[in-house]
Amino acid sequence: MNIREAPFALRVVQRKEGKAAIVYRRAADAKGRDRLQRVAAISPLAYTAAGGLLRDAADGDLSTGPFHPLPEDWGARVACYALVASGLHNGERLRRAAGHLRHADADEAAWWLGLMQRNDEQRAQRALCILTEAVE
Repeated sequence: MNIREAPFALRVVQRKEGKAAIVYRRAADAKGRDRLQRVAAISPLAYTAAGGLLRDAADGDLSTGPFHPLPEDWGARVACYALVASGLHNGERLRRAAGHLRHADADEAAWWLGLMQRNDEQRAQRALCILTEAVE
C-alpha cells in the first residue's frame, strides 16, 4: 500500500527512553486538502507493550523514520490503542490493552475511534480503557 492512499499511518521515532510512535489518520484539513493528521503518540513503554499489535499492523516493518502505511482495519485498532495508552504507566495493563485490541473486530475499533475523536469525549475513552483492561 502506498502512503498517499493509506487511511492511517504510523511513524516510529527514536527517543532517549527508547522507540516510540505517532499514529496519523487521513482527513481533510481546513482548506479541504487530504492530509495525514496526528491522532496520538505512543510512549516508549506503550510501544514496547504493544510490539505484536504494531508489528501486525505494519506488516512487520517497524523501522524508524518514514511513515508506515496502515490499512483501515489495523489503523483503527492502533489509533484506539494510542488513545487508550495515553497517560498510562502500567506495562502489564498496556500489554493487556494491546492484546485485546490486536484481536478486536475492525468495525468495532472504528466505532470506538469515532466516539473517542468527538469533541472532549472522555467517557468513551474511559469506557474503552475499562473494556480492554487498561485500568481497573
